[in-house]
Amino acid sequence: MDYNLPERFGLEYTDADGSKKRPIMIHRAPFGSLERFTAVLLEHSAGHLPVWLSPDQVKVLPISEKFADYAKKVCELLKNSEIRASIDDRNETLGKRIRDISLLRVPLLAVVGEKEAADGTVSIRREGVAVGTMAAEEFVNYIKTAIAEELA
Repeated sequence: MDYNLPERFGLEYTDADGSKKRPIMIHRAPFGSLERFTAVLLEHSAGHLPVWLSPDQVKVLPISEKFADYAKKVCELLKNSEIRASIDDRNETLGKRIRDISLLRVPLLAVVGEKEAADGTVSIRREGVAVGTMAAEEFVNYIKTAIAEELA
């Protein structure tokens, strides 16, 4: 409720008894406050949203198109585990794709190649830092643990 703006703008109305009265303003901004909150969150985190809040939690990168099928298999495993994941199989160099994904601030990156496809593993990078290689099912548990720690 705002008593100040009606005073500053000299607003008034005529009451039922004929007397002049000052109105009270009620502000309603259902999207404005949400937008401000989002802006503060993005500014505070420098765009690095926590894993649980990030729109894309994981990007799966096949080293070449030969490993696209394994990348799809890993992506489906993640999606079936309720993890937001997608594949970046553009016809670009691996370094360019990694850079583009880091600029998008995707928190987790799963790189798959010949060794990973043969072993059923993924090579993990978290916010640009190499974490190591782990089994795809173990990676699901890693993500869920990271989310639980962030929410605790």
